[in-house]
Amino acid sequence: MTDVHNDILEDEDFDTILSADIDFTGALSFEKPFLIRGRLSGTIEARGLLVVDEGAVVDADINAPKVVIRGAVKGDVTAVEKVEVSVTGSLKGNIIAPELSMEAGCVFNGRCTMEERDSDRVE
Repeated sequence: MTDVHNDILEDEDFDTILSADIDFTGALSFEKPFLIRGRLSGTIEARGLLVVDEGAVVDADINAPKVVIRGAVKGDVTAVEKVEVSVTGSLKGNIIAPELSMEAGCVFNGRCTMEERDSDRVE
């Protein structure tokens, strides 16, 4: 899969969707692709792709392999692979990831630390 913000993602691409009319508070943990369209407060621990869709509001620290932000996120984001923030995305928090993609027009307030992937390290 290339950059997710360039791909058209269908609902069928996700095992679980938190719909726009859901307001969830607590700890969220999942292994397969997850799409947030509603509101979430708490923490997110993931082993699969996380997409925060346009219009979604997330107030949580996030730990996932790959995170795509098209909505609003307030909290720190740690990704093993990549963080993408689209033109409609807003992130108020720090990022730790080996790769970062930000479209012109997105909002980012925080610090970014780009760490190498284990496979990228030269010994």
